[in-house]
Amino acid sequence: MSERKAWSEKRAEIMSRPAAGAAYEAARIRFELGEAVRLRREELGLTQTEPAERAGLKQPAVALFEAGGTMPTIPILERLADALEVRLSVQFQPLREAV
Repeated sequence: MSERKAWSEKRAEIMSRPAAGAAYEAARIRFELGEAVRLRREELGLTQTEPAERAGLKQPAVALFEAGGTMPTIPILERLADALEVRLSVQFQPLREAV
């Protein structure tokens, strides 16, 4: 029977695979977008249903988005921004230097 690997070893193994970096980055973006929507919705004291209706979506779509489970299109982000009374801003930023 093989010995169990520590999470750090397993993560290093996974991240060494060819497309792992891109998949990790896509997951990070989905999570950060979802978190931003959730925080703004909570700041406004809204349920998931309220911004969903304002954006022409269903509540489960907002729940899935907030959980980082989907990558929305720019038009969907614009509709969510309007529903949450904010302006959508898309930026390109320099990559951070590896430390």
